Amino acid sequence: MNGCCTIQLFAYGVWHDVGSVSLLGAEAQGWRGKTYTGYSVEWAIEHAEARDAHAFACRYPVGIQEFEHPHWPVFLVDMLPQGFGREELLRKLSLPPMAGESVDWRLLLAGAGNPIGNLRVKEAAGWLSANAGPTRGFTDDAVAERGDDFAEYLASHGLFVAGSSGVQGEWPKLLLTRAEDGLLYLDHSLPDERAREHYIVKFGRGRNEALATILRQEAPYMAIARMLGLRVHADLVLSRRALFIPRFDRQVTDAGVLRLAQESIATLTGIPGFGAVPSHDEVCRQLLMRCTCPQTEVLEYIKRDVANLALGNKDNHARNTAVQRDFRGGIRLTPLYDFAPMYLHPDGIARRIRWKDNDNGAPDWSQVIDKVCEMAQTLMLDQRMPSTQKKALNEVRRPALVDGLRLMAEPLEKIAAHGSDFGLDLAVHAHLKLGIEAQARRLTALN
Repeated sequence: MNGCCTIQLFAYGVWHDVGSVSLLGAEAQGWRGKTYTGYSVEWAIEHAEARDAHAFACRYPVGIQEFEHPHWPVFLVDMLPQGFGREELLRKLSLPPMAGESVDWRLLLAGAGNPIGNLRVKEAAGWLSANAGPTRGFTDDAVAERGDDFAEYLASHGLFVAGSSGVQGEWPKLLLTRAEDGLLYLDHSLPDERAREHYIVKFGRGRNEALATILRQEAPYMAIARMLGLRVHADLVLSRRALFIPRFDRQVTDAGVLRLAQESIATLTGIPGFGAVPSHDEVCRQLLMRCTCPQTEVLEYIKRDVANLALGNKDNHARNTAVQRDFRGGIRLTPLYDFAPMYLHPDGIARRIRWKDNDNGAPDWSQVIDKVCEMAQTLMLDQRMPSTQKKALNEVRRPALVDGLRLMAEPLEKIAAHGSDFGLDLAVHAHLKLGIEAQARRLTALN
């Protein structure tokens, strides 16, 4: 055995040691290395068969069974720093800036101490505590301006430190928490009892105007998503070149901070790595199998794809959508995030996740609905499916899915006609107008 890490899960106000992941392959293989994953006996007995927030992920029900994979468990890959956060952590650890997968394990043991959701790697949390430095708060303006004091403070922590940049992606991001004094602190540095609001703050980078437009449009895009009837958590606020995004995996309650479980659809579908993606069909199948109200969730998922196509959000990779799990058995899609005009990206991003045999950039939504209903009926015949899930699957009905999609047509028509009234840049609106109108017509024609 070449290495082992302890998985901790936050529940009932404290962190619990709930299991471990052991490397069976060589550390140099990175996330591709063979692993063994298991729950602790105590946790397995206390929460047997749970797939909600008590579990590592939906595909890893709590129990005494062993999970052996030819690669890391995908929920662990979700916690591995990527993009800008990976680059900064490599620098902090004095590793080569272009270091590849061979350093993944070292990055995990330092960078997975405070990720999104309610899991963390115990060893990474220890590393983070040892490298925390002094706690200091800043005003919103100081953060947005990235003023000298704030920049110096970040630099003293190794710039965008692992514990407060635990979000994957190419944009520079920080996890910041507002305390009772109104100031913002690096999330990992503030005790829970002082927390009042939690944010992801995404910063502009470089001088590329297309990238600046993408960041600038993300707040109005979220407002448009709400208008389209999508699941939206809260308004986003752009201040200078900093976008303040309220977090939905944290809830401040009278009993303290509640951490909700979150897993990407890469984890939900069991696809490791960062290049491969599932089909939309497979994602819908997993939503039908796992979600508490499958009809609501597959409708939400299809509506998001309609919105992505209408508004040019092509960057629909397997970690730009996630599932949230609570401690009462509830499993559902998280609110929408990373919704922006990614067609503008200078790298020419292509649509990643597609409908199987029904996606040339213009899926037949009637066929999509038929396929979802067919999958629901097939799953109801599966003897392994719990009776409660079969009952929920029996509620999946074509008319309800059709009606839900058709409700998007009218707001799409309004956006096509008056996009600038909803915050769209004139050039963005002009580029998207015909496509938005086309989606509205196709939804209206559904029967």
